[in-house]
Amino acid sequence: MKIKVGTRSSKLAMAQTLWVARQLEEQHPGLEVELCPISTKGDQIQHLPLDKIGDKGLFTQAIEQALLDGTVDFAVHSMKDMPTQMDDRLSFLCVPRREDPRDVLVAASGYTGLSDLPQGAKIGCGSKRRICQLLALRPDLRICPIRGNIDTRMGKIATEGLDGVILAAAGIHRLGLEQRITSYFSPQEMIPACAQGALAIQARGDREDLAALFAVLHDQQAACQVEAERAYLEAVGGGCHLPVGAIAQVFEDTLTLRALLGREDGRKWVTGELSGPRDQCRLIGEKLAAQLKEKLEEAGA
Repeated sequence: MKIKVGTRSSKLAMAQTLWVARQLEEQHPGLEVELCPISTKGDQIQHLPLDKIGDKGLFTQAIEQALLDGTVDFAVHSMKDMPTQMDDRLSFLCVPRREDPRDVLVAASGYTGLSDLPQGAKIGCGSKRRICQLLALRPDLRICPIRGNIDTRMGKIATEGLDGVILAAAGIHRLGLEQRITSYFSPQEMIPACAQGALAIQARGDREDLAALFAVLHDQQAACQVEAERAYLEAVGGGCHLPVGAIAQVFEDTLTLRALLGREDGRKWVTGELSGPRDQCRLIGEKLAAQLKEKLEEAGA
């Protein structure tokens, strides 16, 4: 049996899609998974910040169209790229085991962490969420907006004289570049993007024939975390335009969600935390969103 998977063509997207393909082939002898790279709007427009080109489906729309057209059987996305509202003809087949959701510092040679960087150090960072939290830790830093794949952004340390860049640990791990990481930010220092480190396996809703194939990859804890974080994101109306982040942790039957919400200019932002039964993960996300929207409103202009 042969099935086709749609994916972005970046090195990271191909690596994580290949991981999914190999997991499936190992669990189902005789199955062959063919990778089909697809160029997305987010990949094609590299000279503008994401919030300047619209954030809805930038990295997913073209791949979802291929699913609807029947060009591919399923797709692998980074879950954090997925809009909170999905075409009702599509659905998630499973949420695989999650990679490390934290953010990291990749610094120039000789530095050991954020506190070791010189006064006024130049840091490459293109995320409003990361920028506001980074400046809370080190107000003296000079932020240099950057975009591009992981290699491109790390390469700017040399080509643009940066002292470091902020990236997601998950992508670096999946590319086997862990040795390049200088230090990790704890979720208390820097709340990650919603669903960072998680993968989304997507197909048409009428492809019941695929459900059994993907059941072996489903991770219930990761799915619970992702549902809480995406429920929070949907409830606050977040995207690339606002500093928004959330990280859920599950211990036994309890889920704890920690989140961030800020104004578009990043000058005002608030954080909060809420715990509850893990089987109410979506409700926890919605409740925390309501609390932080109120808290941000009370913070004033």
